[in-house]
Amino acid sequence: MLIETRAVPPFHKNGFVVGSARTRDALLIDPGDEGAELLDIVSSRELTVKYILLTHAHIDHVTGVGEAQRALNAPVYLHRDDLMLYNALPQQAALFGLPVPSVPAIDQFYDLGTPLVAGDLEVKVHHTPGHCPGGVCLQIGAAAQPARDLFVGDTLFAGSIGRTDLPGGNYETLMRSIREVLFTLGDDSVVYPGHGPATTIGRERRTNPFCRS
Repeated sequence: MLIETRAVPPFHKNGFVVGSARTRDALLIDPGDEGAELLDIVSSRELTVKYILLTHAHIDHVTGVGEAQRALNAPVYLHRDDLMLYNALPQQAALFGLPVPSVPAIDQFYDLGTPLVAGDLEVKVHHTPGHCPGGVCLQIGAAAQPARDLFVGDTLFAGSIGRTDLPGGNYETLMRSIREVLFTLGDDSVVYPGHGPATTIGRERRTNPFCRS
């Protein structure tokens, strides 16, 4: 499986291209200000993006969605509980003094019981609210094999957790999502957060000061 990460100022938010080395099918995850770099990866690797997948709808995770959708003509997925945030992008932009991004309508809400398939990649979607109402973890792996790569948005970071002081955030809900969802997915699972370096579930269970019981 091919995994490429890019992040640029001002938010230094991680966007991802995840692809199959065999079929060249791919997923674009959380295209933000680094969206042009992600599209360059798609082109240079000769990948076909099947889905644009959003872990949540905070502004730094969606500013590149419009450009990506126009370039790739791929459907945009979001959890339905974050549609209110997505529709409130003008207010989010005003909060940070940013221009309002031009974004397309959401094409599809996640069906948590039905994996998404792109070539030989399979995506299981887990609802992980707390940072925001519609946060999700995307558990991705080769079909019919254990999936050990987790794209968690801003739910969990290396050594920290997502903030809960923004509209729709709730600390107790976030901690339940981490302990009852993410921590059940295996200590050897690799965590790709929305900001900062990758980590593992086992490392965060042992060392994250917010998560140690």
